[in-house]
Amino acid sequence: MTIASNLIHLQERIAVAARRAGRDPESVRLVAVSKTKPAEAVEDAARAGQRLFGENYVQEFTAKAGEVREPVEWHFIGALQSNKVRQIAGLVTMIHSVDRLSLAQEIERQWAKLDTTCDVLIQVNIAGEATKSGTTAGELLTLVREVALLPHLRVRGLMTMPPFFDDPEGARPYFRELKRLAGVVAAAGIPGVVMDELSMGMSGDFEAAVEEGATLVRIGTSLFGEREYRR
Repeated sequence: MTIASNLIHLQERIAVAARRAGRDPESVRLVAVSKTKPAEAVEDAARAGQRLFGENYVQEFTAKAGEVREPVEWHFIGALQSNKVRQIAGLVTMIHSVDRLSLAQEIERQWAKLDTTCDVLIQVNIAGEATKSGTTAGELLTLVREVALLPHLRVRGLMTMPPFFDDPEGARPYFRELKRLAGVVAAAGIPGVVMDELSMGMSGDFEAAVEEGATLVRIGTSLFGEREYRR
């Protein structure tokens, strides 16, 4: 299977899942997770029609971004250390993994230097897993209110990573809870905050995520494959 054929298959599966939930398939965007894949893989996917890519590791991403010549949009989706924000400033249009005020403040400092705005998602650790980043549901509103005061950030929604389940149905309650929390934030009427993006779902469970309201699904393996990339 080629990247192009994998992309078509994924788009079809996303569309079917969206229609099952009574949603417009165009309301769901595929974030191609290109971590550990070379620039050539990104370019092959871009030539097949994929434009949005997500990266997890700062050093790998900055090197790769300089090599990709196709017109693409980058999101940063991995855990982000404050001291590395400077390296991705201006290269990404959205950061999915804002989980603390200190990180948001550093994003503010770096994007202020560019005199532009960064879209961000607040990461919520719904399951409370010690191995994963994210604010708690109880602290979410406070964090959103604090981040909303930063003029060069725009809170666009929420992100979560549920526990791993062999059966994707196991992840569904976590997706449903993220959507509920987005409703709570929206109802709070915080100035400048919109809840129009829900980043949830990966290769093994993205269809359940779409059915529960995902607007951004982060998929790598099902697009690029598990093995080392070869052209």
